[in-house]
Amino acid sequence: MKPVASQPEATTIEAVFREVYGQAVATLGRIFGDLTLAEDAVQDAFLVASDQWPARGFPPNPAGWIVTTARNRAIDHLRRSDRGRELEELINTTDRLGTETRGDEEAAVPDDQLRLIFTCCHPSLRQEHQVALTLRLLGGLSVPEVARSFLVTESTMAKRLVRAKYKIKAAGIPYRVPAGAELPARLGSVLSVLYLVYNTGADDLERESLRSAAIRLARTLADLMPDEPEVAGLLALMLLSEARMPARYEGGSVVLLADQDRRLWDRAKIEEGHAIVQACIRRDWPGPHQLQAAIQAVHCNADSFAETDWPQIVALYDHLYVLRPTPVVALNRAIAVGEIDGSEVALEALNDLAPDLDGYHLLHSARAETLRRLRRFAEAEAAYERAAQLANSEADRRFLEHQIQSLQQECTH
Repeated sequence: MKPVASQPEATTIEAVFREVYGQAVATLGRIFGDLTLAEDAVQDAFLVASDQWPARGFPPNPAGWIVTTARNRAIDHLRRSDRGRELEELINTTDRLGTETRGDEEAAVPDDQLRLIFTCCHPSLRQEHQVALTLRLLGGLSVPEVARSFLVTESTMAKRLVRAKYKIKAAGIPYRVPAGAELPARLGSVLSVLYLVYNTGADDLERESLRSAAIRLARTLADLMPDEPEVAGLLALMLLSEARMPARYEGGSVVLLADQDRRLWDRAKIEEGHAIVQACIRRDWPGPHQLQAAIQAVHCNADSFAETDWPQIVALYDHLYVLRPTPVVALNRAIAVGEIDGSEVALEALNDLAPDLDGYHLLHSARAETLRRLRRFAEAEAAYERAAQLANSEADRRFLEHQIQSLQQECTH
C-alpha cells in the first residue's frame, strides 16, 4: 500500500491527527471512492489510536498505522453492509496498489491530496461548499472550526458539509485531477481553497501542518500548470507570508507588522517569493494572487516599517480592487492610505466599511488602532472589545486584550 506520508515527528495523538488526517482521508478516498466512508474510517482509526497508543506506546509509523487501521475499518463496514461483490473487487484492487502502474493522468500528479481538492472543487458544487468541504477533509478541521471560518453557525455548516458530500456521491463526481482542457476552468476554486487552508493555519499556532500542506500543494499545482501565473502568484504569496511567520507571534500572542523583529524573517523564502513575483511581472498578466504577492513583496523589501513604500502598496491595492472589489480589499487599502494621508482619512474609510464588515474582527481592530492614534480612547477601547469578541483565534484574543490593557494605562498618563 502506498504510504500516507513520512513518519510524523509528533509526540501526541492530537499532533499526529493534525499532520496526517487530511492525507489519510485523501488516500482512503482514492481507494474506496467514497469520501464519507473514508472520513468515517479515518475518524474510527483515531478513536482506536486514542484508546491503544497511551497504553502500548506509539507505533513506529503512526501515519501508516492510521491508514491501515482505517482501511480495515472501512472494509469491515462494507462487510456489515452486505456489499459483498463491491468488497471483493475493492480488496483485489487495493492489494494491487503497491505494484500496479497507474494511468498517465494519475502519474502526472501523484498526490492524493491534490485529487481530493479537485474532487471537492468540482463545478457542480457551490464555491462555499467546495472550500468548506476541503477544509474539513483535507485539514481535519472540526465542524465548529470550519463554521468560524465562514462566520456561520455550527448547525448550518454541518448541513452544508453533508449536502456537499452527498452531491459528490450522488452525482458520481470522479476522484481525479481533471484532464488538461478542464484544468483552467477549475483553477479558481482550487486556488481559493489552498489559500484559505493556508490562512487557517496562519491564524492558529497549533495548525502549522495546514500551512505546510497548502504550500506543498501549491508547489505541486505550479509544477502541473507552469504556464498559469496565478498559480505561481499564490505560491509566492504563501512563501512571502510564511517568511514572516517566525516574527508574527511572541508568547502565544500576535505581533503587529510594525513591531516585528525583521531579523527573524526567513530570507530564503523571501528571495524565492521575490523571484516568482518578478517572473509574474515579466509575464504582464496580473491576477488577484499575483497582486497580493506583490504587496507582500513590497513589505518584505522594507528594512523597517517606517521605510515601507506605502504609495506603491496603495497603487497595488487599487489594481487589486478593480479585479476583486471586496470589502476586505477595501479595508486593507484604507489601512495603507492611513499611513500616507493620516488617521482621519483612514477612519472615514473604515467607518464606511462598517456595515459590510461588522462581523469581521480585523475591521474593529483597525478602527481601534486608528482611534487610538487620534487619542479617542473611549471609542478605541470599545472597538478593541468588539474585535476581541469576534476574534477566531486565542492568539488574536490575547493580543487584543493586551491592547485594551495598554490603552487603559495610556489613558491614565
